[in-house]
Amino acid sequence: MNCKALFFDIDGTLVSFNTHSIPQSTVDALTEAKRRGVGIYISTGRPKRLINNLGAIEHLIDGYITTNGALCVVGDEVVSCLPIPAGEARALVEKSDEMKFAMMLIGERDLTVCNPTPDVDRIYRGMLGVGYLGEDMSREEVLSQRIIQMTPIIDEATERQLMPLLPGCVSARWYYEFTDITALGADKGSALHTMAARLGLDIGETMAFGDGGNDKTIIREAGVGVAMGNAGEDVKALADYVTSSVDEGGVAAALSRFGII
Repeated sequence: MNCKALFFDIDGTLVSFNTHSIPQSTVDALTEAKRRGVGIYISTGRPKRLINNLGAIEHLIDGYITTNGALCVVGDEVVSCLPIPAGEARALVEKSDEMKFAMMLIGERDLTVCNPTPDVDRIYRGMLGVGYLGEDMSREEVLSQRIIQMTPIIDEATERQLMPLLPGCVSARWYYEFTDITALGADKGSALHTMAARLGLDIGETMAFGDGGNDKTIIREAGVGVAMGNAGEDVKALADYVTSSVDEGGVAAALSRFGII
């Protein structure tokens, strides 16, 4: 394919859940793709403040789709920002207080955790390897900014109960214990089109990799959508190609298969 831009999810795609690092085969593959003039972009549910595991390839990255498409940047330029309606953000914070569930509250610049529980440390620090959780920020300081994502630690039944209260929002669950809530219209697939337009690319010149539920739209919309071997069956069903898992060198294998490297 005539690929000019690669888009990668982080957790479970570039970074192993087992080692919290990027396999060397992936680092080498992206280095070669970049040498050949292909753009390297990130497509993640994480906000920029929580991206702490890409050091091995940071110098290769040209831009970011963050918070499931709510905030996109190329270099220092903000390409698009889709904030959650302010009233709905406050409504979900109030529900977090009322129902006692923990929730990451993510503003345009800062973040904090509402009603922290032991699950927050277990998931963010244990599973995702995140250190900073906005301990120095108050919720009011964050709420004074445009809110681009809220991540409550709730089950699917509670999610179904809460979403009717948030008509201006959508929910994307990529791990069974929590969901990412963003503004209506914010998803990785829509963000891919926005980024392609900004970069002057035809959508057919893009290739996207992912493994979770929040990757479905970008895998479907990309010129070539690649599901990792560790992805769920629902994600694999939408992909043009299913590669091996992150720990088995799946990124390098797919880039080689399509002649990118």
